[in-house]
Amino acid sequence: MTSHEIVTLQSQSQQDGLHRQRSLSRLYKFWRQYDIAIVGGVVFTIIILSTIFASVVAPFDPMERNVKNRFATPSAEHLFGTDQLGRDVFSRVIHGGQPILSASFAAVISSLIAGLIIGTISGYVQGNLDAILMRLMDVMLSFPSILLAILIVATLGVGQLNVTVAIGFSMVPIFARLVRSIVITLAHEEYVVAAQSLGAKHRHIIWRHIVPNMIPPIIVQATAMLAVAISTASALNFIGLGVETGTPDWGMMVAEGQRLIFDAPHVPLFPGIVITITVVSVNYIGDGLRDHLDPKLRNQS
Repeated sequence: MTSHEIVTLQSQSQQDGLHRQRSLSRLYKFWRQYDIAIVGGVVFTIIILSTIFASVVAPFDPMERNVKNRFATPSAEHLFGTDQLGRDVFSRVIHGGQPILSASFAAVISSLIAGLIIGTISGYVQGNLDAILMRLMDVMLSFPSILLAILIVATLGVGQLNVTVAIGFSMVPIFARLVRSIVITLAHEEYVVAAQSLGAKHRHIIWRHIVPNMIPPIIVQATAMLAVAISTASALNFIGLGVETGTPDWGMMVAEGQRLIFDAPHVPLFPGIVITITVVSVNYIGDGLRDHLDPKLRNQS
Protein backbone atom coordinates (compact mmCIF):
# COMPACT_ATOMS: atom_id res chain seq x y z
CA MET A 1 0.00 0.00 0.00
CA THR A 2 1.44 3.32 -1.06
CA SER A 3 1.76 6.35 1.20
CA HIS A 4 -0.89 8.15 -0.84
CA GLU A 5 -3.40 5.33 -0.20
CA ILE A 6 -2.58 5.35 3.50
CA VAL A 7 -3.16 9.10 3.70
CA THR A 8 -6.44 8.68 1.80
CA LEU A 9 -7.63 5.95 4.19
CA GLN A 10 -6.69 8.05 7.20
CA SER A 11 -8.52 11.06 5.76
CA GLN A 12 -11.60 8.95 5.03
CA SER A 13 -11.48 7.48 8.54
CA GLN A 14 -11.31 10.96 10.03
CA GLN A 15 -14.26 12.09 7.91
CA ASP A 16 -16.28 9.07 8.99
CA GLY A 17 -15.44 9.83 12.61
CA LEU A 18 -16.51 13.45 12.22
CA HIS A 19 -19.71 12.33 10.50
CA ARG A 20 -20.55 9.94 13.36
CA GLN A 21 -19.70 12.62 15.91
CA ARG A 22 -21.97 15.13 14.18
CA SER A 23 -24.78 12.56 13.93
CA LEU A 24 -24.49 11.75 17.62
CA SER A 25 -24.40 15.47 18.41
CA ARG A 26 -27.57 16.12 16.40
CA LEU A 27 -29.24 13.11 18.00
CA TYR A 28 -28.27 14.29 21.48
CA LYS A 29 -29.51 17.82 20.71
CA PHE A 30 -32.80 16.42 19.42
CA TRP A 31 -33.13 14.29 22.57
CA ARG A 32 -32.42 17.26 24.86
CA GLN A 33 -35.00 19.35 23.02
CA TYR A 34 -37.79 16.77 22.82
CA ASP A 35 -36.90 14.28 25.57
CA ILE A 36 -40.31 14.32 27.29
CA ALA A 37 -42.16 14.10 23.98
CA ILE A 38 -40.01 11.14 22.90
CA VAL A 39 -40.68 9.33 26.16
CA GLY A 40 -44.38 10.05 25.78
CA GLY A 41 -44.33 8.79 22.20
CA VAL A 42 -42.56 5.57 23.18
CA VAL A 43 -44.96 4.91 26.06
CA PHE A 44 -48.04 5.64 23.96
CA THR A 45 -46.72 3.45 21.13
CA ILE A 46 -46.23 0.58 23.56
CA ILE A 47 -49.78 1.03 24.86
CA ILE A 48 -51.23 1.08 21.34
CA LEU A 49 -49.26 -1.96 20.18
CA SER A 50 -50.16 -3.86 23.35
CA THR A 51 -53.80 -3.05 22.75
CA ILE A 52 -53.74 -4.01 19.08
CA PHE A 53 -52.00 -7.30 19.79
CA ALA A 54 -53.81 -7.91 23.08
CA SER A 55 -54.59 -11.53 22.20
CA VAL A 56 -50.85 -12.18 21.90
CA VAL A 57 -49.60 -10.04 24.79
CA ALA A 58 -52.24 -10.98 27.39
CA PRO A 59 -51.29 -14.21 29.19
CA PHE A 60 -54.91 -15.13 30.07
CA ASP A 61 -58.38 -14.85 28.62
CA PRO A 62 -59.76 -11.56 30.05
CA MET A 63 -63.17 -13.18 30.58
CA GLU A 64 -61.87 -16.40 32.13
CA ARG A 65 -63.11 -16.83 35.71
CA ASN A 66 -61.39 -18.68 38.54
CA VAL A 67 -63.30 -18.04 41.74
CA LYS A 68 -60.82 -20.10 43.75
CA ASN A 69 -58.12 -17.59 42.86
CA ARG A 70 -60.14 -14.41 43.45
CA PHE A 71 -58.41 -11.32 44.88
CA ALA A 72 -54.94 -12.78 44.29
CA THR A 73 -52.29 -10.14 44.90
CA PRO A 74 -49.82 -9.19 42.13
CA SER A 75 -47.33 -11.97 41.51
CA ALA A 76 -45.19 -13.50 38.77
CA GLU A 77 -48.20 -15.46 37.51
CA HIS A 78 -50.67 -12.57 37.74
CA LEU A 79 -48.72 -9.34 37.31
CA PHE A 80 -51.64 -7.13 38.38
CA GLY A 81 -53.39 -9.72 40.54
CA THR A 82 -56.94 -10.97 40.03
CA ASP A 83 -60.35 -9.42 40.61
CA GLN A 84 -63.46 -10.51 42.51
CA LEU A 85 -64.18 -13.23 39.93
CA GLY A 86 -60.63 -14.47 39.68
CA ARG A 87 -60.02 -12.84 36.30
CA ASP A 88 -56.47 -11.75 35.50
CA VAL A 89 -56.33 -7.96 35.87
CA PHE A 90 -53.29 -7.57 33.63
CA SER A 91 -55.02 -9.35 30.74
CA ARG A 92 -58.14 -7.27 31.27
CA VAL A 93 -56.09 -4.05 31.28
CA ILE A 94 -54.41 -5.03 28.00
CA HIS A 95 -57.76 -5.78 26.36
CA GLY A 96 -59.44 -2.86 28.12
CA GLY A 97 -57.64 -0.31 25.99
CA GLN A 98 -59.40 -1.43 22.81
CA PRO A 99 -62.81 0.23 23.39
CA ILE A 100 -61.26 3.36 24.91
CA LEU A 101 -58.63 4.00 22.23
CA SER A 102 -60.82 3.01 19.28
CA ALA A 103 -63.62 5.32 20.45
CA SER A 104 -61.16 8.16 21.15
CA PHE A 105 -59.39 7.98 17.79
CA ALA A 106 -62.69 7.70 15.90
CA ALA A 107 -64.17 10.63 17.82
CA VAL A 108 -61.16 12.88 17.21
CA ILE A 109 -60.97 12.05 13.50
CA SER A 110 -64.70 12.56 12.91
CA SER A 111 -64.81 15.81 14.89
CA LEU A 112 -61.69 17.07 13.11
CA ILE A 113 -63.25 16.46 9.70
CA ALA A 114 -66.55 18.08 10.70
CA GLY A 115 -64.78 21.02 12.34
CA LEU A 116 -62.52 21.45 9.31
CA ILE A 117 -65.52 21.68 6.97
CA ILE A 118 -67.54 24.00 9.20
CA GLY A 119 -64.61 26.24 10.11
CA THR A 120 -63.35 26.53 6.54
CA ILE A 121 -66.78 27.43 5.16
CA SER A 122 -67.45 29.87 7.98
CA GLY A 123 -64.07 31.60 7.79
CA TYR A 124 -63.86 31.79 4.01
CA VAL A 125 -67.45 32.70 3.15
CA GLN A 126 -68.19 34.78 6.29
CA GLY A 127 -71.31 36.93 6.24
CA ASN A 128 -74.63 35.58 7.55
CA LEU A 129 -73.59 31.97 7.13
CA ASP A 130 -70.56 32.59 9.33
CA ALA A 131 -72.73 34.21 11.99
CA ILE A 132 -75.22 31.34 12.02
CA LEU A 133 -72.59 28.60 12.17
CA MET A 134 -70.59 30.30 14.89
CA ARG A 135 -73.67 30.92 17.02
CA LEU A 136 -74.41 27.19 16.81
CA MET A 137 -70.82 26.46 17.85
CA ASP A 138 -71.19 28.92 20.74
CA VAL A 139 -74.30 27.10 21.94
CA MET A 140 -72.40 23.80 21.90
CA LEU A 141 -69.43 25.35 23.67
CA SER A 142 -71.70 26.69 26.41
CA PHE A 143 -72.06 23.10 27.65
CA PRO A 144 -69.12 21.39 29.34
CA SER A 145 -67.89 18.69 26.95
CA ILE A 146 -68.47 15.84 29.40
CA LEU A 147 -71.98 17.09 30.18
CA LEU A 148 -72.80 17.44 26.49
CA ALA A 149 -71.48 13.93 25.86
CA ILE A 150 -73.60 12.52 28.70
CA LEU A 151 -76.65 14.31 27.32
CA ILE A 152 -76.08 12.86 23.84
CA VAL A 153 -75.53 9.31 25.12
CA ALA A 154 -78.60 9.58 27.31
CA THR A 155 -80.57 10.62 24.21
CA LEU A 156 -79.15 8.06 21.79
CA GLY A 157 -78.87 5.23 24.29
CA VAL A 158 -76.07 3.30 25.96
CA GLY A 159 -73.44 1.81 23.67
CA GLN A 160 -69.86 2.16 22.47
CA LEU A 161 -70.89 3.64 19.11
CA ASN A 162 -73.04 6.26 20.82
CA VAL A 163 -70.14 7.13 23.12
CA THR A 164 -67.96 7.73 20.07
CA VAL A 165 -70.63 9.91 18.46
CA ALA A 166 -71.14 11.87 21.68
CA ILE A 167 -67.45 12.57 22.21
CA GLY A 168 -66.92 13.51 18.58
CA PHE A 169 -69.95 15.80 18.53
CA SER A 170 -68.85 17.59 21.70
CA MET A 171 -65.42 18.38 20.18
CA VAL A 172 -66.63 19.71 16.81
CA PRO A 173 -66.92 23.38 17.91
CA ILE A 174 -63.35 23.39 19.24
CA PHE A 175 -61.95 22.37 15.85
CA ALA A 176 -64.41 24.61 13.99
CA ARG A 177 -63.40 27.67 15.99
CA LEU A 178 -59.70 26.96 15.51
CA VAL A 179 -60.04 26.36 11.76
CA ARG A 180 -62.17 29.49 11.29
CA SER A 181 -59.60 31.71 13.00
CA ILE A 182 -56.80 30.25 10.86
CA VAL A 183 -58.79 30.62 7.63
CA ILE A 184 -59.64 34.26 8.38
CA THR A 185 -55.93 34.98 8.93
CA LEU A 186 -54.76 33.09 5.83
CA ALA A 187 -57.44 34.59 3.60
CA HIS A 188 -55.72 37.98 3.86
CA GLU A 189 -52.24 36.68 3.06
CA GLU A 190 -50.64 38.04 -0.11
CA TYR A 191 -50.42 34.68 -1.89
CA VAL A 192 -54.14 34.07 -1.35
CA VAL A 193 -55.07 37.57 -2.53
CA ALA A 194 -52.81 37.07 -5.56
CA ALA A 195 -54.51 33.77 -6.39
CA GLN A 196 -57.90 35.43 -6.12
CA SER A 197 -56.83 38.30 -8.38
CA LEU A 198 -55.63 35.79 -10.98
CA GLY A 199 -59.09 34.24 -11.07
CA ALA A 200 -58.36 31.03 -9.17
CA LYS A 201 -61.43 29.11 -8.08
CA HIS A 202 -62.38 29.05 -4.43
CA ARG A 203 -61.92 25.28 -4.25
CA HIS A 204 -58.39 25.60 -5.63
CA ILE A 205 -57.50 28.38 -3.18
CA ILE A 206 -58.83 26.44 -0.20
CA TRP A 207 -57.15 23.12 -0.99
CA ARG A 208 -53.92 24.52 -2.45
CA HIS A 209 -53.19 27.55 -0.27
CA ILE A 210 -55.27 27.45 2.91
CA VAL A 211 -55.68 23.82 4.03
CA PRO A 212 -51.92 22.92 3.84
CA ASN A 213 -51.09 25.87 6.10
CA MET A 214 -53.65 24.74 8.67
CA ILE A 215 -52.10 21.32 9.20
CA PRO A 216 -49.53 22.13 11.95
CA PRO A 217 -51.91 23.81 14.44
CA ILE A 218 -54.62 21.24 13.67
CA ILE A 219 -52.24 18.37 14.44
CA VAL A 220 -51.33 19.93 17.77
CA GLN A 221 -55.00 20.53 18.62
CA ALA A 222 -55.95 16.99 17.57
CA THR A 223 -53.30 15.56 19.88
CA ALA A 224 -54.62 17.60 22.79
CA MET A 225 -58.19 16.55 22.02
CA LEU A 226 -57.14 12.90 21.87
CA ALA A 227 -56.11 13.12 25.52
CA VAL A 228 -59.47 14.73 26.32
CA ALA A 229 -61.30 12.02 24.35
CA ILE A 230 -59.53 9.24 26.26
CA SER A 231 -60.47 10.84 29.57
CA THR A 232 -64.07 11.40 28.47
CA ALA A 233 -64.47 7.88 27.11
CA SER A 234 -63.12 6.45 30.36
CA ALA A 235 -65.50 8.65 32.36
CA LEU A 236 -68.53 7.63 30.30
CA ASN A 237 -67.66 3.96 30.62
CA PHE A 238 -67.04 4.49 34.33
CA ILE A 239 -70.63 5.65 34.85
CA GLY A 240 -71.97 2.79 32.73
CA LEU A 241 -72.87 4.64 29.52
CA GLY A 242 -70.45 2.80 27.25
CA VAL A 243 -69.56 -0.88 27.22
CA GLU A 244 -71.63 -3.58 28.86
CA THR A 245 -70.92 -4.59 32.44
CA GLY A 246 -68.10 -7.12 32.64
CA THR A 247 -66.49 -6.08 29.36
CA PRO A 248 -62.73 -5.41 29.66
CA ASP A 249 -62.51 -1.63 29.70
CA TRP A 250 -60.38 0.74 31.76
CA GLY A 251 -63.24 2.95 32.90
CA MET A 252 -65.53 0.02 33.65
CA MET A 253 -62.76 -1.78 35.56
CA VAL A 254 -62.24 1.25 37.80
CA ALA A 255 -65.99 1.45 38.38
CA GLU A 256 -66.24 -2.24 39.25
CA GLY A 257 -63.25 -2.07 41.57
CA GLN A 258 -64.00 1.19 43.40
CA ARG A 259 -65.87 -0.61 46.19
CA LEU A 260 -62.82 -2.88 46.61
CA ILE A 261 -60.37 -0.03 47.10
CA PHE A 262 -59.64 -1.02 50.72
CA ASP A 263 -59.93 -4.81 50.41
CA ALA A 264 -58.24 -5.29 47.02
CA PRO A 265 -56.76 -1.96 45.91
CA HIS A 266 -54.93 -3.52 42.97
CA VAL A 267 -58.24 -4.13 41.13
CA PRO A 268 -59.08 -0.45 40.42
CA LEU A 269 -55.53 0.86 40.88
CA PHE A 270 -53.85 -0.58 37.79
CA PRO A 271 -56.47 0.42 35.19
CA GLY A 272 -56.54 3.88 36.78
CA ILE A 273 -52.76 4.14 36.50
CA VAL A 274 -52.89 3.07 32.84
CA ILE A 275 -55.51 5.73 32.07
CA THR A 276 -53.32 8.36 33.72
CA ILE A 277 -50.16 7.24 31.92
CA THR A 278 -51.96 7.18 28.57
CA VAL A 279 -53.39 10.68 28.96
CA VAL A 280 -50.09 12.13 30.23
CA SER A 281 -48.09 10.51 27.41
CA VAL A 282 -50.47 11.94 24.78
CA ASN A 283 -50.16 15.39 26.38
CA TYR A 284 -46.37 15.11 26.26
CA ILE A 285 -46.56 14.22 22.56
CA GLY A 286 -48.76 17.26 21.97
CA ASP A 287 -46.30 19.52 23.79
CA GLY A 288 -43.44 18.20 21.67
CA LEU A 289 -45.39 18.67 18.44
CA ARG A 290 -46.31 22.20 19.47
CA ASP A 291 -42.67 23.08 20.17
CA HIS A 292 -41.51 21.52 16.91
CA LEU A 293 -44.21 22.93 14.61
CA ASP A 294 -44.18 26.44 16.07
CA PRO A 295 -41.14 28.28 14.62
CA LYS A 296 -41.01 30.77 17.50
CA LEU A 297 -40.90 28.03 20.15
CA ARG A 298 -38.45 25.97 18.08
CA ASN A 299 -36.03 28.89 17.78
CA GLN A 300 -36.24 29.57 21.52
CA SER A 301 -35.27 25.98 22.24
